[in-house]
Amino acid sequence: MSAALEVRGLAVGYPGRPVLRGIDLTVAGGVTAVVGPSGCGKTTLLRTIAGFHAPDSGTISIAGRDVAGPGRAVPARSRGLGFVPQEGALFPHLSVAANVAFGLPRGERRSLERARELLAMVDLPVELLDRYPRDLSGGQQQRVALARALAPRPALVLLDEPFSSLDAGLREGTGRAVVAALRSAGASALIVTHDQGEALSLADQVAVMIEGRFLQVSAPAQVYLAPADPRVASFIGHATLLPGVATSRAAATCALGALPLRTAVAPGPVEVAVRAEQVQVHRAGGLGVEGVVEDVSFYGHDAAATVRLHGGERIAARIPATGVPESGVRVRVEVLGEVVAFSTAPTPTDETGLSAGEGTMVPEATA
Repeated sequence: MSAALEVRGLAVGYPGRPVLRGIDLTVAGGVTAVVGPSGCGKTTLLRTIAGFHAPDSGTISIAGRDVAGPGRAVPARSRGLGFVPQEGALFPHLSVAANVAFGLPRGERRSLERARELLAMVDLPVELLDRYPRDLSGGQQQRVALARALAPRPALVLLDEPFSSLDAGLREGTGRAVVAALRSAGASALIVTHDQGEALSLADQVAVMIEGRFLQVSAPAQVYLAPADPRVASFIGHATLLPGVATSRAAATCALGALPLRTAVAPGPVEVAVRAEQVQVHRAGGLGVEGVVEDVSFYGHDAAATVRLHGGERIAARIPATGVPESGVRVRVEVLGEVVAFSTAPTPTDETGLSAGEGTMVPEATA
């Protein structure tokens, strides 16, 4: 069976400004989330797959059918995709039933049965069929937009920051309802988001994009616990990166002391990635390395603190709400569990003088 989406060697740009550089991605089923900082190329990727922007090179296949490549450019309306834009983009003058039916082939647009089926799929009551977008909440509008996208039974649905306009109370519930509807419909999905928590909690596969390239494409737990690149570790979970030395393949020393490693690394200079939830902050006199609390942000259930060590290194820590220290307080910092380290030793060069792997992408996993 063909994958819902195959992207190979995709390069996209605007005059004088390259955006995507050699993108490879396979969506074989389920939900894939593309996550990365603003301006990294996420939306350009989605628009190119949708057919709204022409690639400079590379190929795109949807459900085994080539839709973009050398001498091939299938228009957006003929790609067999569902598309949910950031704001839902419902037609304000049409009822919910008419909005949903708009996604159906012309011969089926009068079928209320299919509209009812789709509304149930996105967990909305059929009583909403006669209402207009102005009568719906933001979360309801997004679900109706998804129902419209699912109407023609596409193999792949593209969602562009679909929950960014919703408040925090609606985001999680709407996100889970949308993913449940996609799975119920048997549709694969590609979601673009800047919210890493959203990506990790909703997707089966997470693709981390930095500066127009994928640095890692893996299962959410793999991306978080075994980042392939220090930039992935820094972006996903906001790990603190510290210079250090791997004293063996299983241990490294840095400003936080000697730490066990989760994955083996060659002895020598490294960058050590420490997650904020691993950092324990004790009152002065306890275990760990001495430091001073510089800043605290209280979130209710817990707090985020920045601790400056004697060497000037700043460490991010997550602290239980019951034990939040004040800024300026002297503390001791301890790391629990294993950390990830990345070798910073010079890369051997080949006979051409280029570093091994120079000009290539980090290999990615596919679903």
